[in-house]
Amino acid sequence: MRHRAPAPNLLLDLIFAALADATRREIIEQLRKGEATVTEVAAPHDMSLPAISKHLRVLEDAGLLRRRIEGRTHMLSVNAKPLAQATDWLERQRRFWEGSFDRLAKLLEEPNPPPPTRPSHPTNPKR
Repeated sequence: MRHRAPAPNLLLDLIFAALADATRREIIEQLRKGEATVTEVAAPHDMSLPAISKHLRVLEDAGLLRRRIEGRTHMLSVNAKPLAQATDWLERQRRFWEGSFDRLAKLLEEPNPPPPTRPSHPTNPKR
């Protein structure tokens, strides 16, 4: 059965949810050095192999890990494409908000215009 790719917004949700956990970020950091087995990835973490497997599944569901199977050995590597998509989204947000803050700062630096003047009303003499 072939899995369909998630919609772009759902994919970003999965990526950010996967990266929200420190253990999963550590796994991504570990795999920067290159491909590793599940056992090698699990070794530095103080948790059971099933617990590590759950973290790996979350990373795989977000598209952040690739798994290559050689016999009984599962080799893991990072898929950087989803990281690039998340980075692109963050960069668009950064540019927007920096531009908004720059426009606000410029507006705040402008001198205040004089208050509007009220039209003078002729006084009605008492009759």
